[in-house]
Amino acid sequence: MRTFIELAKSRRSIRAYTTRPVKRELLESCAEAARHAPSACNSQPWKFIIIDDDAVKNKMAESVFSGFHKMCSFAREAAAFIVIVAEKMALPAWIGGKLRNTDFKRIDTGIACSHIVLAAKDLGIDSCILGWFNERKLKKILHVPPSRKIELVIALGYPASNNIPERPLKDKSLTVSFNGYK
Repeated sequence: MRTFIELAKSRRSIRAYTTRPVKRELLESCAEAARHAPSACNSQPWKFIIIDDDAVKNKMAESVFSGFHKMCSFAREAAAFIVIVAEKMALPAWIGGKLRNTDFKRIDTGIACSHIVLAAKDLGIDSCILGWFNERKLKKILHVPPSRKIELVIALGYPASNNIPERPLKDKSLTVSFNGYK
C-alpha cells in the first residue's frame, strides 16, 4: 500500500485517454471523498454532477470543449466527468470571507477537487482538472440554474499511454520556508 505522499507525487494531469469506461461505483467513491473535504464553517458549498452517460458526454464534446474552448478538446476522450457546481455558503463563512477579502467558496471547491483527483488516482483512474469550458452551454446541458456557477470540470479515465513525463517542480527553497517568509 502506498503512502499519501507517494499518491500525491504520482498524480498527473492526463490529456489522452483510452475508451475504457470507468465503473460508476468508482466515480461515486471519488464524489464521496469530495463530500468529506473540509470547508469553511462546514458550508459544503458544492454540488457534484457525475457524467458517465455517452449521450451527455457527446453533447459536452460537441459544444462545451469546442470553438473558443477547443484547447480542452482532448477531454472529449475522457470516460467520465465530475462537474463541480458552487452552491451557497453558510452565513458565517460568507461574512468571514467578506471581512478577510477571501473567497472561501473557491478555496473549499479547490479542496474538494483535490479530494476527487487524489481519490481517483488511488482507485487507478487518471484525471485532468479543467477550468476552460463553455459554462453557458454546459449549464444548459446539465440543467444547472442560472444563479449557480460551474467552477470546474474534472475529466476522468484511463491514460492512453503509460509514458507519463515527470512534471517540473520549483525548487523547494522557493516554495517552503520555516518560521517566516524567506
